[in-house]
Amino acid sequence: MSSTPMDIDEPSAGTPSLNVTRLLGPNGPSTSKVSEVIKNFRPTKFFQRDDVKEGRPQPYVLSIDFDDPGELCMTSESDETIQIYNVREGRHDKSLLSKKYGVKHAKFTHSSSGIIYASTKQNDAIRYLATHDNTFIRYFEGHEASVTNIALHPGSDNFLSCSLDTTVRLWDLNSRTWVARFHLTNPTLAAWDPAGLVFAIALPASASILLYDYRNYVKPFKTIDVLKEKGPADAEAVFRGWTKLEFSNDGKHLLLGTRTGGHFLFDAIDGILKAYLRKPQGGTRRPAPGEADGGSGALESSGDCCFTADGRYVVSGAAKDLLVWDTMQTPNNKVLEPHFLPQGGKKEPVLVQYNPRFNMIATADKELMFWLPVSDS
Repeated sequence: MSSTPMDIDEPSAGTPSLNVTRLLGPNGPSTSKVSEVIKNFRPTKFFQRDDVKEGRPQPYVLSIDFDDPGELCMTSESDETIQIYNVREGRHDKSLLSKKYGVKHAKFTHSSSGIIYASTKQNDAIRYLATHDNTFIRYFEGHEASVTNIALHPGSDNFLSCSLDTTVRLWDLNSRTWVARFHLTNPTLAAWDPAGLVFAIALPASASILLYDYRNYVKPFKTIDVLKEKGPADAEAVFRGWTKLEFSNDGKHLLLGTRTGGHFLFDAIDGILKAYLRKPQGGTRRPAPGEADGGSGALESSGDCCFTADGRYVVSGAAKDLLVWDTMQTPNNKVLEPHFLPQGGKKEPVLVQYNPRFNMIATADKELMFWLPVSDS
């Protein structure tokens, strides 16, 4: 398996550049920008769990995350396990059980051997686990209903959690007691800007996104009115089906993913809609966080779209293929059309995550798949 780690070069002419360094693989250039390889991504490594007993269905993947160095990929799965994969070697590394509490929304801390995740049974605590010996370090108790999202601060040990108990809580990994609590209407998603100075909270019921200054979060300093800024999107995408909230690494854009016919790309500074990212094949079938219908057996996910590491492109799952939008293109009546990355008849990519250091994409439904740039030659 070839892989392409991404390094941040020293600033040139006052602006940092993101280059990709290919560490493995006999062919191809030693360095290449994301823009040079984005159209060449193809599924190259397919993981199917071999520890599932014969006759039992493959579990669903509920979340995907990478550690800070991009060396490890982690999934939480519907059979109450956590799976960790070695990115460089393209192999499964270890399986961790959470049968007593269940698991979803698993996130690496800034240590590759520490993870936090939400419970799915017993109670609604968030659990801090050491992966090297599978022991709990701490429980974060306080939520009184299901946790719908966890967002780790980019540079410190703080994190945000959203819950169906109508609260968002700010935590410190070193303390089991929450630092701050926000009472809001249906807060389902949260995100930090790349500098860790601003955080955003999404409220689909009121079609709004609240922006807070991390240094003074008594009240939001800005509210994005998604209904007002919806552009060509239909009403269904405005009030429900929100799957992902993410700032781009260059700090320019804020992405609001939806499971309907497109995603919203906002200017992160003024909150104005820059583009509606249309999905010609329609949305993925997983419900949005907080909208899972227990009777149908449908499972929520950690999001079906994300930015590439350079902040320029948005990658998204769809009914058939992987979709890519270039945020530097000029929208047509606020609409951006995607480029299609064929997946060759593999499973629907309902979860999508871009590696923060390696030029690779991970997608999943029941099975995890690694995507890498493939040479045209």
